[in-house]
Amino acid sequence: MNDPVNSAGQASQDDRNIAMLTHLSCIIFSFIVPLVVWLVHKDKADKGFVVDQAKEALNFQITLVIGYVIGTILTVILIGALLNIALWIACVVLSIIAAMAVRNGETYRYPFALRLIS
Repeated sequence: MNDPVNSAGQASQDDRNIAMLTHLSCIIFSFIVPLVVWLVHKDKADKGFVVDQAKEALNFQITLVIGYVIGTILTVILIGALLNIALWIACVVLSIIAAMAVRNGETYRYPFALRLIS
């Protein structure tokens, strides 16, 4: 398992910026940007923080997509639209909180996310 920070013990400013943008991009682009960031940096030993946060954002977005599918199916009984709105609000709020945390060099874990990518 990769250590989420580099060998100096702290994530570089560039790594923190990439992680912040990865979390913020989820609001508009869903799982696409975290997937690309994870695939680009997953084999780089010095990018542990970026890889860790990209996986976290990707796991959260996959969880949201599953929720959106369930919400879409449940629109038949009219509760699905409310579920999808609640999921979108959770995405916006939690992505902003995550971006603020990683900007300061802290690792962030979403409160409800299936850890499918480890």
